[in-house]
Amino acid sequence: LTLKGSVFPKALMFSVPCAVSTLALKFFFSSQVGGAETIAGDSEMAVLGGFTFVLGFLVVFRTQQAYSRWWEGASLLQQLRGEWFNAFSCCIAFTDNSESERPRVKDFEQRLVRLIS
Repeated sequence: LTLKGSVFPKALMFSVPCAVSTLALKFFFSSQVGGAETIAGDSEMAVLGGFTFVLGFLVVFRTQQAYSRWWEGASLLQQLRGEWFNAFSCCIAFTDNSESERPRVKDFEQRLVRLIS
């Protein structure tokens, strides 16, 4: 396991202190008289619910957009591949079949295959 060039050390530098402080606050508030239920009222829960809904909506929307762009790129790539195949087929179909030009035609076809493939 190498950490050179990894983003984990820098991410851990920010996430571990946040996690520790969150746990400390959670234990502090739950140890108070009445527990955590009296600290977080209905309005705070409504704000949290709204935030969670908006965040979930944005994640789903962005994921759907990325997925549709990926499919569009894949279908355009297939279309491009088909166009290149048609162009290659036309170049091979219209070559001269006479015996006098056979070595040059064979050389052209082999070079075209190497260029297209």
